[in-house]
Amino acid sequence: MEQVITNGVKVSVDTYYHPKYSSPKENRVCFGYRVRIQNLNDFTVQLMSRYWLIQDSSGLIKQVEGEGVVGQQPRLVPGQTHAYTSHCVLESTIGKMSGYYIMSNERDGTRFEVEIPEFQLLAPYKMN
Repeated sequence: MEQVITNGVKVSVDTYYHPKYSSPKENRVCFGYRVRIQNLNDFTVQLMSRYWLIQDSSGLIKQVEGEGVVGQQPRLVPGQTHAYTSHCVLESTIGKMSGYYIMSNERDGTRFEVEIPEFQLLAPYKMN
């Protein structure tokens, strides 16, 4: 599991391979990831948007931006955690993802970045 704390928000990511939805011979390799976002601040925050940088070993680079995560803009009071699961499809069996969230401080209305730690995507049979 990869994790990082930025501006009082802890982000942890765990990954897994989806063999059922993958077909490496057709350059379609699916990975899932679970994200936990914990507010360590003494004020409430809300996740407004996200940015992902997705890279695979074939050289393909994708950038994904948008509001919230999986259709939600979670609001986290101090100490609260929000968890969600998502996935990405690569053209190769090895890749990585990183990015950031834009959060809003509900106390004063300011917005700030929270880093998403870089994590590796690796089909388990590549480790043998």
